[in-house]
Formats: sequence, C-alpha cells, structure tokens
Amino acid sequence: MVCELCGKRGVKSREVTRSYGAGSNLLIIENVPVKSCPHCGETYLTAETLHEIERIKLHRKSMSTKRAVSVMAYA
Repeated sequence: MVCELCGKRGVKSREVTRSYGAGSNLLIIENVPVKSCPHCGETYLTAETLHEIERIKLHRKSMSTKRAVSVMAYA
C-alpha cells in the first residue's frame, strides 16, 4: 500500500485499541484496524473504519460489555 501522506510504499495494517470520551462516557474499542507508515510514522483510519466506529458509538449500550479496569494518572 502507498502512504496517503508521504506517498511511499510499505503501509501496513495493524490493530490498536482506541478510547473515546471520558469519565462515565468513556468507550474503549479494541481491535480497531489502522494503516501505519513505517517511513513517515503516520497512522490513519480508513473511511470504512470511521463509519464502523460511529456505528459502534451509536449502539454502544447494546454492543458493549462492561469490564473493570485500573486507571492511573501520570504524575
């Protein structure tokens, strides 16, 4: 694949965890596919992935499971 920013070949797909919102509105989505360029370091989401994230956010109550997580502040 070709990077949309630098134009070089070598873009790889990988999966990451993304968080949206904060506090009681925090939503964490695991296994989000991103495109990552090893040349310029740019990481971006496709339009298809962005649409799916919006769908997940709209249906978060019916699609999500609650889990307890440890939260730390950087000090």
